[in-house]
Amino acid sequence: SKLEALFEHPLYNIPVPEVTEKDKLFVINPTEKFSLHSSRSDEWVSSSKAETLLPTGKTVYDTYPTWLKFHVGINRYELYPRRDPLLPTLLRDLATQRIVSSVQKSGGTQLKLIMTFPNYGQALFKPMKQTRDQETPIDFFYFSDFERHNAEIAAFHLDRILDFRRIPPVSGRLVNITKEIRDITTDKKLAKTFFISPAGNVCFYGECSYYCSTEHALCGKPDQLEGSMAALLPDKTLAKRRSWRSPWRRSYHKSKKAEWELNPNYCAQVRETPPYDRGHRLLDLIDMTILDFLMGNMDRHHYETFEKFGNDTFLLHLDNGRGFGTHSRDEPSILAPLQQCCSIKRSTYLRLQLLATQPYRLSDVLREALAADPLAPVLAEPHLRALDRRLGKVLVAVGHCLAR
Repeated sequence: SKLEALFEHPLYNIPVPEVTEKDKLFVINPTEKFSLHSSRSDEWVSSSKAETLLPTGKTVYDTYPTWLKFHVGINRYELYPRRDPLLPTLLRDLATQRIVSSVQKSGGTQLKLIMTFPNYGQALFKPMKQTRDQETPIDFFYFSDFERHNAEIAAFHLDRILDFRRIPPVSGRLVNITKEIRDITTDKKLAKTFFISPAGNVCFYGECSYYCSTEHALCGKPDQLEGSMAALLPDKTLAKRRSWRSPWRRSYHKSKKAEWELNPNYCAQVRETPPYDRGHRLLDLIDMTILDFLMGNMDRHHYETFEKFGNDTFLLHLDNGRGFGTHSRDEPSILAPLQQCCSIKRSTYLRLQLLATQPYRLSDVLREALAADPLAPVLAEPHLRALDRRLGKVLVAVGHCLAR
């Protein structure tokens, strides 16, 4: 396994700093435990109804459902650890747990659903909108592109292979529109948009800014629909997040250009602006830039951080559905932060060099990672080959900086 060999490599075993209590997003309450309703139930209850004694050898943490263990494991330095024993279980839960509630997520430009499981875990469902081999038309503006469910799945695995670990776990899932959305939704606005197509398929379209109309309805075969299921982060009332406007945000206008597109010395003023004037924030943003270039994602207007950790923490790489839209062309402007600042983390550069070698080729390790997903194959082969080509271009860009 190339993937296993990659994660065994010394570059993937660099220790994170020691995690103290103040570096944890949550501190475990030793009196709060969870228990099953009964031996035949998969519902969880809080400590007020739980048995008073823990099974022999078990800690309070052992009683938590997997999604809660994921939440309490978040710290200042990483969303989840490199060798996270929870990850396979969490991905399996996202793909197989019974869905007890489906409601539309408010806000955003395209249709997304919040799905709830019996153990109170929740996932963000993005439905399939186009096939694997469809490319974004060349005349489409980046901000009017479809969000792709398979891009969310592939982005999670790519982010992990790059050792960033800043995207919440995502699994593919085949959902029954009738039983797992229409029949159980309490969302009246969503419920009004279901219909049966002339071909006899169950369809719906919801309410949103783009692509929520009869013409862009999501239809099952006859009611089976592919989608991505992303583990939700802790509720913002429990763990506040701060949203930051990216300095290299695009203009989101059909004819206007952003300042960074006109000023080749733009990075100099970014370096003088908090929080980019100290610490590793700018380097973290360049990490995100490299991830986006490899995916072909032009839609990174904001990023988020956990407020508790201030400016000294990682960036959350959320909302990656507009990646992997094209494989036949690359978008060099995505690399502007790297090219203008000529800065990159040494560890990131060394890992990129490693992923360009035959034993650890990026396309091979990502293909292997995606093969375990329920919706495999997640990416068409041309997208995987494009990753190797783009990785070469990132290394060339760093080479130019080194030469300067």
